[in-house]
Amino acid sequence: MNLPNRSEPYITEIDKKHVWHHLTQHAAFSSSDPLIIELGKGMMVTDVNGREYLDATSGGVWSVNVGYGRKRIADAVADQLTRMCYYAGTGGTVPGAKFAARLVEKMPGMSRVYYSNSGSEANEKGYKMVRQRAHSSGARSKYKVIYRNRDYHGTTIGALSSTGQSQRRDQYGPFAPGFAEFANCCCYRCPFGKEYGACEIECAKDLERAILEEGPDSVGSVVLEPITAGGGVIAPVPEYFPIIQNICRKYDVLIHIDEVVCGFGRTGKWFGYQHFGVQPDIVSTAKGAASGYAAISCTITTETLFDSFKDDPDNPMDYFRDISTFGGCAGGHAAALENLAILEEEKLVENAAETGAYLLESLADLKEKHAVIGDVRGKGMIAGVELVSDSRTREPASEGYAMRVAAHCNKQGLLIGRTNRSLEGLNNTLCLTPALIAGRGEIDQIVQMLDRALAETPLD
Repeated sequence: MNLPNRSEPYITEIDKKHVWHHLTQHAAFSSSDPLIIELGKGMMVTDVNGREYLDATSGGVWSVNVGYGRKRIADAVADQLTRMCYYAGTGGTVPGAKFAARLVEKMPGMSRVYYSNSGSEANEKGYKMVRQRAHSSGARSKYKVIYRNRDYHGTTIGALSSTGQSQRRDQYGPFAPGFAEFANCCCYRCPFGKEYGACEIECAKDLERAILEEGPDSVGSVVLEPITAGGGVIAPVPEYFPIIQNICRKYDVLIHIDEVVCGFGRTGKWFGYQHFGVQPDIVSTAKGAASGYAAISCTITTETLFDSFKDDPDNPMDYFRDISTFGGCAGGHAAALENLAILEEEKLVENAAETGAYLLESLADLKEKHAVIGDVRGKGMIAGVELVSDSRTREPASEGYAMRVAAHCNKQGLLIGRTNRSLEGLNNTLCLTPALIAGRGEIDQIVQMLDRALAETPLD
């Protein structure tokens, strides 16, 4: 169909008529319009009505790490697509080889990169590696994956089977067997009723309980976000990951770190796990790998894990028999290569550490001003502001209140995130994930508008 060249109202009309938006109750569009973004530059986006917003969400789902309007990435993708757009992952591409080599330089101990096109798929590949490894090694029962409460690992049935967010899972079962949960590591709402400094890091030691309940001979891996992202922005205490690693080594359990959100500088290091003294066996990435300029995800492994899939070349089943169609898109490889160069040249990982610390300090100051802020958490350019209706009892504020605060920010021209139908009774955390290009000026604007929204939005 050839669409006539008409102005914004026509775009809104056809969007409302034909587009099925993510995470959206469309009944709302009977009296309001969807947000449709037309332009982006730096940290600013403009909708089809010509209204500008400061985007503190890096594209809504924490992806556009290097900011909008990067012509050099677009040019690199265009040049690559003209030269050679695609070849299946059974072969290779020039930018795919170059990016894999550059990527593992940032990840000591890791050496192999498997391409696909989304974070959910990258995690699925990790689970399939674990299961096939169990079969080929003779330890057929060692296929189970342990995941953490409040972590999110993707939208497919397999990824949801490993997701510790009840509302994200609700109505999508039955789920795949072979997945089991252990405790989250949120000190503010400790699942064991303890206080940090007077505890034994029971949240980490609970992994051993889960492994023993499932049977050590049946557990192949544990999958963890280095910092729980959409489940409320929860950074572990320093002792946490060393305990996790010791437990995994004790029971021959692979460590799979989901860096889909935290990877590529967001936390102030190249990868979130690098803050915590842990050596993974599998790392999954997406989002910031190409900053949203093209679809790409990676499942990165050690050479030891890779070698386990070529033990018996005479066995026709003894290799990783998997494929991802758009893992072969050379445009994604080219975008990721250029994105990595920008992160390096502009020292954006270092900026995320420095300016991210300023963001957290500014939010801590805001906490002293507003009793409705119960906790401020995060690291680098990922921050969570947990809202409470009673600071003494830590009674969570309602999801409706968090929605109204976010809507108030929107009216001021600020886009922020929040926990969204993820955790029953705990959808009360505002999420701030600005692009890694943010300076103190942008942080001040974000905090000032959030301050105003909190001051002017009454509790239920």
